[in-house]
Amino acid sequence: MIDRSAPGRVLPAAPEPHESEPQAAQTNPVAAPAALPVRPGTGRLLVLATVFVCAACGLVYELELLALASYLIGDSVTQASVVLSVMVFAMGIGSLLAKRMRAAPAAGFGAVEAVLALVGGLSATALYASFAWLGESRPVLVGFSLAIGILIGAEIPLLMTLIQRVRRQDAGGAVADLFAADYVGALVGGLAFPFLLLPVLGQLTGAMLTGMVNAAAGGALVLWLFRRDLTRRARWLLLAGNITVLALLATAGILADDFERIARTAVYGGQVRVAVQTGVQELVLTGPGSGSPRSLDLYLDGRLRVSGYDEYRYHEALVHPAMHGRHERVLVLGGGDGLATREVLRHPDVESVTVVELDPGLVRLARTDPMLSRLNGEVYADPRIAVVFSDAFRWLRDPALSGRYDVIISDLPDPGITASTKLYSQEFYGLAARALRPGGRIAVHAGTLSTRPRTYWTVEATLRAAGLRTAPYSASGRLSGFAAGPDRTPGAAGGSGAFPQDWGFVLAGSGRAPELAVGQETGLRFLSTTSLRAAARDAERLRIRGLPPSTLSHPRYAGVS
Repeated sequence: MIDRSAPGRVLPAAPEPHESEPQAAQTNPVAAPAALPVRPGTGRLLVLATVFVCAACGLVYELELLALASYLIGDSVTQASVVLSVMVFAMGIGSLLAKRMRAAPAAGFGAVEAVLALVGGLSATALYASFAWLGESRPVLVGFSLAIGILIGAEIPLLMTLIQRVRRQDAGGAVADLFAADYVGALVGGLAFPFLLLPVLGQLTGAMLTGMVNAAAGGALVLWLFRRDLTRRARWLLLAGNITVLALLATAGILADDFERIARTAVYGGQVRVAVQTGVQELVLTGPGSGSPRSLDLYLDGRLRVSGYDEYRYHEALVHPAMHGRHERVLVLGGGDGLATREVLRHPDVESVTVVELDPGLVRLARTDPMLSRLNGEVYADPRIAVVFSDAFRWLRDPALSGRYDVIISDLPDPGITASTKLYSQEFYGLAARALRPGGRIAVHAGTLSTRPRTYWTVEATLRAAGLRTAPYSASGRLSGFAAGPDRTPGAAGGSGAFPQDWGFVLAGSGRAPELAVGQETGLRFLSTTSLRAAARDAERLRIRGLPPSTLSHPRYAGVS
């Protein structure tokens, strides 16, 4: 009941209970207002401010799990679906469990926030550790999504009880206030993660700092504002718990760099020479800093992109069939490592090469790293090369590019990696076809034919849907044993448990299907016209017919093997 005789419709403060027993309000938490150290209006604002902070922290935990799971496991659509569905389901469970804590809402909320801060703050570290040492992150991802969701779900019912303890108001008004603060906090957390925490602190340290803020906000609210709702034992337990959580997260933050180095060694081996996070991706170079560049491995976001042992097989097969014919003006999409461009420049009559690369950090590494620049033949010193830093799709939309290039080399991340799906769409290939001169050709890396045949033939069907005639083929003799496709787990290509033994390519042109052949003047180490045509016959025998093309509105690569 609201005491209408009290000024401002606020009930007079209840006397502080004896330390040995909780207040009567603990058994009926909204029967009487809490005895606060501040005015009820100020107390209400402090509760809403805590809602704001907790909501921001909760969304950061969610985004951190999404981002790290997509990076470690691959297929961001699947990981987003898993995290969001499990977390929302768990929030419902948490709301139900919170009913058991309404008799002691202050103590319950304090305990929930301390546990949430610890679990959320260390979730990224646990996820990364499970991948580095166990090679599997999905069970840990589901477990942390469930735990964080339950704890977040318990917050609002407890906060609803606490704000009514400050000042009684109708339930609709209280819910509106709480959710307004919650949604604004989520907005701030959602913007802080990509624009502040991730680029400045990284995933691990950013999650730990978020946990510390979460613990400080929840602990301060309960231990100061609602301290008279707590028994002496509860106060000391919550104080000790929050200090322990803050100490653990601070220690973990101090040791985060050392942990990352150890975990990176577990993932990549003991010769990690360069590890840098650009604005686009993580670049890791392994191998000695001198000697033969054959020992070099380049990883992009954890996926092996270049192995010095066999990269020449891949790049010869990608580039030289497309160079059979007129090739004065060449466009390379992706390929910031310079290795495809190296093969293009084996043809002395090339007049210009335009490289469109999204990540300036990769081009910088290809220019300055002594081993990688030796491997690519220091191509970026050639005056015929022009580098454009842009998204390939966005760049090809320029109408001025129409009919400009004789050859387009699409050296992009594998289809099935969600971020690259639009670069294997019918719309993208339509733009690429527009940029070709009459009789021009486009060569596309389409994933591995042996372990992801449906993905490969979907790429081929998509090129045909864009009006191009295709000549599919593959290159065997793949020596590197790390699946370079959408999944990062070694040997997990296509879920078969077998390492891929080949690369799949599609050569396409307008009018008629281009001839599969290579010139003899370039001194190739691996590829010949005979082997190329034999590979095309083998690929044709494996054709999967009737596959629909992939489009922007209906991508076909997610979950396809």
